Amino acid sequence: MSYKSSTIKSKWKKTKWLNEDAYFRQYVPHTLPFSKNNLNTMLASYSTVFFKPTDGSGGRNIVRIRKTDGGYTSQLNTTKTSYSSSSQLYRDLNRFAGSRPYLLQKGIRLAKSNGKPFDIRVMVQKTREGAWVSTALFTKVGNPNKVATNYNQGGSIGTFKNTMSGANFGSAFTQQLESELKRLGVAVGRNFDRHYKGFKELGLDVAVDSKGRPWILEVNTRPQVYPLKTLKDKSLYHKVLSYGRQYGRTK
Repeated sequence: MSYKSSTIKSKWKKTKWLNEDAYFRQYVPHTLPFSKNNLNTMLASYSTVFFKPTDGSGGRNIVRIRKTDGGYTSQLNTTKTSYSSSSQLYRDLNRFAGSRPYLLQKGIRLAKSNGKPFDIRVMVQKTREGAWVSTALFTKVGNPNKVATNYNQGGSIGTFKNTMSGANFGSAFTQQLESELKRLGVAVGRNFDRHYKGFKELGLDVAVDSKGRPWILEVNTRPQVYPLKTLKDKSLYHKVLSYGRQYGRTK
C-alpha cells in the first residue's frame, strides 16, 4: 500500500492553527510573515530572529539574524554577513527570498548538551482506531557552527535521556518534560485533525531553552524517521515503523 498521511507545507498555516488555542500559544515562539514592517517589529523585540521559508524542509535556507553593537549579522549555513542598518538587511533578505514566502520567528537560545545545541523530535502517530499516540522522543544534536540541527545539516541523532543529562537537566525534570511533550504531541494531533482530514503521523520539532522551557519550532507533516536507524538501540525505529505500516510507511 502507498503512504497515506496528509501533508501541509505552509509553516504559517500550521502556526496559525496552533495560535488559535491558548494552550498552544504558550509553546509557540512569536512568528510573523516576512515584510519590512514585520522585520523591524521583530528586530525591535528580540536579539535573535530566524528567517525561514514558509514551505521549506530539512533546515535548508534558514538564516539566523543577530543584533550586534554595530547593527546586525546574518548567518546562512556557516556564512556570516554584517549589516549596519535594518534596511540594508531587509534588502538582502528580500533578494534572497525572491518570490518565495518567508517567515520571521523569535530566536530561541537552544540548551546545549555537552556544548552542542539540540532540539527534540516528538513523533506522534495514529493507531488503527484513529487515536493519537506519542510513539517516540529523540533528539537532534547540532553542529555548533551551523544554524539548523537537522540530520541532513550535519547533525546527529541522540536519545532523549542522554542528551538531557548532557545538558545538566536532572532526571526528575527530564521525566516530567517527557510526559509534558507526549501530552503536547497528542494535543497537536487533535488540533490538526480539527483543521484538515487524513493525518496519520506528525513530527513536532521542540526546542528547549536554557531554562528548560519547551517551544514548538515547527510541526512536520512528513517527518523523517530513517535517522533513528543511526541509534545503537533500534527499538524506537521499529516501534515507529510498526505504527506506520498501517498507513504505508515502509522506512
